[in-house]
Amino acid sequence: MKIAISVSEKEKARGVQSPYYQALLAVGAKPEELEVVSPSYSPIPNIKDYDGVLFAGGNDINPKYYQEAVKYPGHVHIDDKRDAFEFELFNRAHRHGLPILGICRGLQMINVKFGGTLYQDLNSEAAVECEHMQSAPRTQPTHTVTLTDPESRLGETFQGSCLVNSLHRQAIKRLGRGLKVTAHSEDGLVEAVESADAYPFLVAVQWHPEEMLDRPEPRKLFGKFVAKCRELAAQR
Repeated sequence: MKIAISVSEKEKARGVQSPYYQALLAVGAKPEELEVVSPSYSPIPNIKDYDGVLFAGGNDINPKYYQEAVKYPGHVHIDDKRDAFEFELFNRAHRHGLPILGICRGLQMINVKFGGTLYQDLNSEAAVECEHMQSAPRTQPTHTVTLTDPESRLGETFQGSCLVNSLHRQAIKRLGRGLKVTAHSEDGLVEAVESADAYPFLVAVQWHPEEMLDRPEPRKLFGKFVAKCRELAAQR
């Protein structure tokens, strides 16, 4: 089994110290089963070498991908190389039916890939009440998310509601076609999505579970992702 962890070039430089890497190790993945990839790869890695892909957090998606101009230059920070890299990596992973886990930017990228849009700046465009860019340490929860679909993959991870951290200025505005909402925040923002069809495993969350491994729900989420990667790898 091999899982690709797609990150920014800055995060890739952290190597095995990346919290995404450490989160997968914490739930039973072995070092030789993990590979951190970034836009510095040329060409894009051969998807046939992998059994799952984790799309990590980072800079904002260029609004051109959802037919908008940058509205808030001081608040929207884009990485065109990473956008192009991850959209193509997602295309290949999805076409091959690989398990996919998206975190924060990963959720936003997946929504845009399915034709959805984003709030470019929550404080300017949405009636938010929660602190979505928290001042507390990344390891501390700051608000609650509520499950909207108990039959979902996320419904297998927690029941009812869950405390999460929050480190984002953008969020889903219009949901992409082919996705379903599986959790929302107290002020109504989309906090998790999954594939609306019978895709093997496509889960994306707006929070950062890799920073909260002392809590049971994040460990279960990463554990289910790794287990699905192993299961499908064994069938190949």
